[in-house]
Amino acid sequence: MPSKKKRRRPESERPTIHPRNKYSETRPDFALLASLYPSFEPFVFYSHDGGRPRIDWTDFNATRELTRVLLLHDHALNWWIPDGQLCPTVPNRSNYIHWIEDLLASDIIPKTNASGGNVRGFDVGTGANCIYPLLGASLLGWSFVGSDVTEVALEWAEKNVKNNPHISQLIEIRKVESCEDGPSMEKSHDGESVSCESNIELSACAVREEVDPLPSASFDLHSDANKRYNGPPILLDAVRDGERFDFCMCNPPFFETMEEAGLNPKTSCGGTPEEMICSGGEKAFITRIIEDSAVLKQSFRWYTSMVGRKSNLKSLTAKLWEVGVTIVKTTEFVQGQTCRWGLAWSFVPPVRKIVSLHVAEKNVMSFMLEGLQRQFSAIHILQSVESLFRSSGAACKLNTSSFTVDITASNDHCDAILKNELQPLDEVSSCQHVQETLNNSSCSLHPSNNLCIRVSVFQQIPGTLLVKGSLQQRDNPIPGAFSSIFQKLEEVLRYKFCR
Repeated sequence: MPSKKKRRRPESERPTIHPRNKYSETRPDFALLASLYPSFEPFVFYSHDGGRPRIDWTDFNATRELTRVLLLHDHALNWWIPDGQLCPTVPNRSNYIHWIEDLLASDIIPKTNASGGNVRGFDVGTGANCIYPLLGASLLGWSFVGSDVTEVALEWAEKNVKNNPHISQLIEIRKVESCEDGPSMEKSHDGESVSCESNIELSACAVREEVDPLPSASFDLHSDANKRYNGPPILLDAVRDGERFDFCMCNPPFFETMEEAGLNPKTSCGGTPEEMICSGGEKAFITRIIEDSAVLKQSFRWYTSMVGRKSNLKSLTAKLWEVGVTIVKTTEFVQGQTCRWGLAWSFVPPVRKIVSLHVAEKNVMSFMLEGLQRQFSAIHILQSVESLFRSSGAACKLNTSSFTVDITASNDHCDAILKNELQPLDEVSSCQHVQETLNNSSCSLHPSNNLCIRVSVFQQIPGTLLVKGSLQQRDNPIPGAFSSIFQKLEEVLRYKFCR
């Protein structure tokens, strides 16, 4: 069986900045900003060879002043934070806003508004910078509740709101009282008791497909009491009775200690202990949000959080399915050499899958099948791929030597797969039949409006397979079909092999 070592993704497959981000076409012009804003000019320097203007990213004052002038110049926002507070990067935070905009605009769950047509969001730990409410209100006219616990954060968030009177009525800053009584039991909307004890510069954004259930055994925070979140309330006790929101968002404390938070010597974005660290780090903090969401349920259409470590996604996703969510979405944010991920989930029954432009434009997609039992191999995956597509009437050709399946599907075939309108077939086709489907599945022998896909399977490590799909035409003849079909394929394979 072919093996594939982990390698850097080709440039064409890497995430790109969100197309609606103000900086997707043109990066900030430091020279222009320095000429327009004298306070920024001292922080700008040029390399000896006459290269483009730069700033010292390890200088907090430089990064703070850059954020200030970008918000003023590009967003007409007056903004400031005192020394030591967390200083956000504007392009990165804008991507998070636009990703939520995509979620709200999608048909994946019903488009019922929490507040009569006006989008209403909740920013967990808004900080002194209050960046998400300011951007969301100024870019999209959304209203926000921004919560925090420290007096400095609340004071400066209020100042940043009041200094922008054109949007100040859209933003409420709310103090969350610290709870000294420890974990509590709250009543969910269906009356059942739910335990709230928990273990608790330019960006890129690529919308990823649904994440399907993972074995719950991978989630083991409760085995270590020291890893539990034991700080102030996050959503419970911060959200008032009867309140409804379209979404919540959060830039969680990523670290467990300030020493860990200071390990990157190449940047200086500030940050207080309340903003940067908590017991158990981001995994414990986001777990508390998940457990709070299991109580609040459909009080929010979407729950979201940023995630700093990709390794945490698996256990957090397992926890989400454990508490009964209906859907999970992820996205990737890239800033220079730093990666962050977005995690979103909902308890609202889904209507259909999202087909984002970010995904639809891709010609190559992939996902990992992890935790496979020993009796399943790449050939079983390939046979199931062939069975799924053949049941819709599509033509398939399996190559056992290269571990690929070539598929040619019409628009009707794609609709049948997405709507589960499939003809009864044996669950797994025989290799002999697959190979007899053969040459007439070549794209060159079919009309140009057919979708031609190659699905390949690679072994990573024992129990883990990489499934890769590639569109075999330069132009997608059925817009959005490839991404939707590949998402459906992932759903089917995960359900069958990863339970």
